Amino acid sequence: MDTSFPADDISVLMATTDEVLLDDLLRLAAAASVTPLVEHDLLGLRRSWHAGSLVVVGQDLAEPLARTQPVRRSGVVVASLADGDDLYRCAFDIGAESVFRLPTDESALGDKLADALDGGVRTAQTLAVVGGCGGAGATTLASAVAVFGNRRGLRTMLIDGDPLGGGIELALGIEHDVGDRWPKLLNASGRVSAAALRSALPSVDGLAVLSWDQSDVTVLPPETMSSVLGAAQRSSDLVVVDLPRRADPAVEEGFVRAGLTLLVVPCDVRSVAAAKRLVGPLREVAGDLRLVAREPRASALSASDVANHLSLPLATKIGHERDLPAAMDQGRFDPRPRGPLARAASDLLSLLNLPTPAAA
Repeated sequence: MDTSFPADDISVLMATTDEVLLDDLLRLAAAASVTPLVEHDLLGLRRSWHAGSLVVVGQDLAEPLARTQPVRRSGVVVASLADGDDLYRCAFDIGAESVFRLPTDESALGDKLADALDGGVRTAQTLAVVGGCGGAGATTLASAVAVFGNRRGLRTMLIDGDPLGGGIELALGIEHDVGDRWPKLLNASGRVSAAALRSALPSVDGLAVLSWDQSDVTVLPPETMSSVLGAAQRSSDLVVVDLPRRADPAVEEGFVRAGLTLLVVPCDVRSVAAAKRLVGPLREVAGDLRLVAREPRASALSASDVANHLSLPLATKIGHERDLPAAMDQGRFDPRPRGPLARAASDLLSLLNLPTPAAA
């Protein structure tokens, strides 16, 4: 079998003279949808040493490689069918990051191979947004944060976790665009390929969007939410999830995975009373819960009044943006660059430990 391909496309290099070990490594690679470059001797390993993001060195080649004093590089691991002190000494000598003993460590090595295919593991900041009452504007805010994050050059994914909402894709005007929606992913479980997920979704100027179609599906299995969010986080700098007020295991999974949860509450008495009922349950699943106060043109309460009544830290406040609702009804989501929604999104992005655009 020809297991090589052009060097520019390599994500994984495997090198061993042990055919039994190689069979196991290729089986794990196939399970992770990885096609590695395989080298069968020390010369080939040294020749291809700088290829790929991950190098898997068999124990049989680790010791002779160490004697050549290879240039240190990241992404090197050692795999072996045996154990012993020599295994760890050889791994240390070639600067390996990890040692995998097969078959015990098959699952861990499989994850490592999948990470290499995804281009490494990103540490996405994940933001959950939920309305304190109906019509609070959570979907609008979630869309704005994702759009402005994407415009900053951050690799961003916007996820609509509310099957009974109005639909993020309608607001963005992409309901007819080709790409997968949640119902297509209902059987997802375990590890989902981050690269495959991103490439399957519709996008707006590079912003990947996962939303709902017009089917009757209204409930997600929690394992689906977990797997999809995990893939989104591995392939993104920023993940924004619009979640419903109702509690079910899949929704709770979204809150648990978020680093910051925003409760959007209009500044009026009835909205604050409705939001008050949510604060306790949200605190049980959200690690960092903060308030976004939406101030209409004539507010009965101030943002600080709402924050004090709900006993929540105020993340930011949003003023009225007159023309945006009509534009969204026409499938145009285009907040003014210096308008109130843009300012709120900027405030929220500044709360997150995000990479600079050059690093994104």
